[in-house]
Amino acid sequence: MNWYVLYTKSRNEKAVADKLALSGIEVYCPLLRRKKLWSDRWKWVEEPLFRSYCFVRLEDKDRDTVFSVPGIVRYVYHCGKPAIIRSKEMDLLKSWLMQYDHDTIIAENLNVSDRIRIRSGALMDKEAEVLESKGNYALLLLEDLGLQVKVDLRKNIVEKLQVS
Repeated sequence: MNWYVLYTKSRNEKAVADKLALSGIEVYCPLLRRKKLWSDRWKWVEEPLFRSYCFVRLEDKDRDTVFSVPGIVRYVYHCGKPAIIRSKEMDLLKSWLMQYDHDTIIAENLNVSDRIRIRSGALMDKEAEVLESKGNYALLLLEDLGLQVKVDLRKNIVEKLQVS
């Protein structure tokens, strides 16, 4: 059995995952637990790590069964074939979400002048200022080392620091 990537309608990830699970299909929708400010209080909410995506594990011959669930648009393709995620990578993603504090995982874009702390890799625990942010990469200024570095945000964990 392989893990496949499903593209869902906007803001339908959790509902799709629930319905797929009820129909007996192994599904994974990675969620981040965040504290959000409402008009009158703070509230903990779960939001998808990858917007509009869910992962399903099933046999190739059973791939069409998912389309009985409303909210699914299509499978994600790579090189003309449905994209397959290795089980090892899915296990790594699951353990990563259990290991790290969800408030430190940045799912949104970094803005110029944001202060961040690098939480993984060779520059772990270094603070930096964001000089430029494009897609999965950020150009950071490490003031204490006098360096500018380009960081791949898919491979490094960064934490946005609160402005004082």
